[in-house]
Amino acid sequence: MVLTTYLLVLTFVWTEKAATFVVPPCDRHMFESSVDNCLSDFNKSLETSGYQDGCPWPAVKGIYNNLKHCVDDWANACWCRGHGSLVDEVFMKVHDMHFSVCGRVHDPPLTTLIMLIAPVIIATLLLPLLCAQLTTYNIEMPSTLGL
Repeated sequence: MVLTTYLLVLTFVWTEKAATFVVPPCDRHMFESSVDNCLSDFNKSLETSGYQDGCPWPAVKGIYNNLKHCVDDWANACWCRGHGSLVDEVFMKVHDMHFSVCGRVHDPPLTTLIMLIAPVIIATLLLPLLCAQLTTYNIEMPSTLGL
C-alpha cells in the first residue's frame, strides 16, 4: 500500500501532473444550505428528546454525533474541509445555543456541605481531648516484688 502510494506520487512528479491537479474551490453557499438542513434535523431531534433548560449532553450524545457526521460529510462534499473554520463556526453556534450551561459548576446544597465538613471539625476538636486523656490515664500496676 505504501509502495503503491509512493510510486503514484513519483509518477505524478515525473510527468508533471502533480502541478496540474487543482482542488476545486469551496462551495460555501451549498455548504451553508446543506448545514442548515443538518441543523434543522438536529433541532427537531433535540426537541423530541426531552431537551430541558439544563445541560442536555448525556441524553443527546447520539443526536449530536449525527449532526457531526452530517456536517463533516457536507464539508467533504463541498470541498470546504480546510477552508477557514466553517465547520468550527457551525459547532460554536450549536454549543452557544444548546450547551452553554454544561460547563458551569454548581455548589452543593448547604446541608450536604455541613454533613461533609462537620465530622472533620468535630474530630479536630475532640482529638486533643482524647490524646490528653490517654497520656494522663494512670494504670496501677500490681507489685510483683511483694514489698
